[in-house]
Amino acid sequence: MIKTIEKTMKEIIFVTTNKGKIASAQKELANIKVLPIEAELNEPRSDDIKEIAKQKVLQAYSIVKKPCIALDSGFFIPTLNGFPRAYVNHMLDTIGIEGILKLMLGEKNRACEFRSCLAYYDGEEMRFFESKSPGVIAEKIRGSENVNSWSDLWYIFIPDHFHKTMAEFGEGDFFEYNRLKEDSGMKKFGEWYSGSR
Repeated sequence: MIKTIEKTMKEIIFVTTNKGKIASAQKELANIKVLPIEAELNEPRSDDIKEIAKQKVLQAYSIVKKPCIALDSGFFIPTLNGFPRAYVNHMLDTIGIEGILKLMLGEKNRACEFRSCLAYYDGEEMRFFESKSPGVIAEKIRGSENVNSWSDLWYIFIPDHFHKTMAEFGEGDFFEYNRLKEDSGMKKFGEWYSGSR
């Protein structure tokens, strides 16, 4: 009798309370089962998203005691000396995207950039997967609620090669954006993790 060995799907634990990030992880990690665990992780006070991702994944591992990932992102506006950097949530809770638009009034250079860093930790090995997504800040809030959205910044962020904010994107735009942009940290992680063991 021949036994067939079924290849089991790899799993990874993602500790976050952000449903948009979970949906995006499940989409980008197509051949990996994402096990979301809702736990509030303390945000380290740092400008460095890599350091924050590292501290978050260490906290996450101390909760789940299994290989896991944590993600941190920042939004950088050169004209505003990089503000808000890693302090996006604090900025959104205080001045909001309306405040960003006020700070940018009359500015010719509206360049900005999303940066993200995914940290993986299995109790021994720590790895980082980083990515950037440059664009410009719209003159006003544009677009509507979106199932893919994980930040209010989507209403004012126009990625390179586009004339729409991400909140105005349709399915075709997302497809094109994913084709043109640098692979996300999530995708880079998925490729490494799928072939790593």
